[in-house]
Amino acid sequence: MDEPVAKQQHSLTLRWMHWINFPVLMVMAYSGMRIYWADVRDPYAIGIGSWTWFRFWPDSVEEKLQLQRHLAAGIAFHLTFAWFFVGNGVAYAVHLMRKNNWRRIIPDGRSVRDSVRSVLHDLHLVKERPPQGKYNPAQQMAYTVVLVMATLLVASGFAIYKSVQLAWLTWLLGGYETARLIHFSMTIGLLSFFVVHVLQVARAGWRTFSSMITGYRLMPRTEAEAFTEPDTDAPSELATQEVGS
Repeated sequence: MDEPVAKQQHSLTLRWMHWINFPVLMVMAYSGMRIYWADVRDPYAIGIGSWTWFRFWPDSVEEKLQLQRHLAAGIAFHLTFAWFFVGNGVAYAVHLMRKNNWRRIIPDGRSVRDSVRSVLHDLHLVKERPPQGKYNPAQQMAYTVVLVMATLLVASGFAIYKSVQLAWLTWLLGGYETARLIHFSMTIGLLSFFVVHVLQVARAGWRTFSSMITGYRLMPRTEAEAFTEPDTDAPSELATQEVGS
């Protein structure tokens, strides 16, 4: 009988950095809205002519979220939590560079080809499953895009905040208005990825979600032995523990 074993899948370092990003991004998105909507006299609306279907944001929403006339508070929260985001990003970059962990994330030529097969397999359109490591090819592509978006988000944020002191960065990003557009676009992109990421985790089941909390995933021994070792300094024989032992 192929008894189940608990296989270490995610290190404590990776789990901490993963979960820190969630509250930090939520606070930054909210505080960013307070900055942008602090004094919007002509709110955006969706409709035809004088017939308005929806207005960003209705008065009830603005009052509850305190979006208007809270510019100072929005800037204070945004800049404070931005440093947590940057610090976490730098720590993650060091983590990826340490012992070449970046090779698990950054796709190669084969990953680009297999990413399409991974998506088709996830959609149950093809039966053949592409080669699996710690991350499948589609995940490698998605996570790499997220890293690029996060980098552009931080760079454009600095270009907006210090447009005079960092004039070279503002110029590099195409000017102040273009930097703002990049900043907003990357924010929407990261939030969209977060929604898709949650849906994918929900689709994958409880084992995937719990592994990002506990660090371990329950799987048959034969599958565990073939599983790529996580980013941990522990010897491989210590990463697998029989359930109940």
